[in-house]
Amino acid sequence: MRPNGNPMSETFPVPDPESPLAEAVARVGDRWSFLLVDALLDGPRRFGDLQEAVVGVAPNVLSKRLKDLTAEGVIVATPYQERPPRFEYDLTAAGRDLAGALRLLAQWGAARSGEPAPYQHHLCGTALEPQWWCPSCSQPVDDPDDDLDLA
Repeated sequence: MRPNGNPMSETFPVPDPESPLAEAVARVGDRWSFLLVDALLDGPRRFGDLQEAVVGVAPNVLSKRLKDLTAEGVIVATPYQERPPRFEYDLTAAGRDLAGALRLLAQWGAARSGEPAPYQHHLCGTALEPQWWCPSCSQPVDDPDDDLDLA
């Protein structure tokens, strides 16, 4: 067991705290945050709507996550009532950028749970597969580890 007390870190080393992955996890890395972002992908919602959409989240946890995600610039809270103060929540551009990562996580989860692929091509019904590519030269990258150059 590692000094941090996590037996999983023997198999999965803890990432460098300065890594981009560690940064992302520190900002939005809990299940409620991911599920809230997913619930907001369809458009703005109010607190009660989010509580219904994210099954099992306690009101105090929901409130805290909404404040945290607002502070991180992932969502924006727009007041719609002054007394008592009530807000409608929507994704910022940074929040919408998380959609791709959430789709990859959903695909990964479906593959391990035996569920059908969550995203299919609307014309033929074939499960979609993610593909790395270079936007500068428009070339697909088969193995990103081979072409990886960390900044």
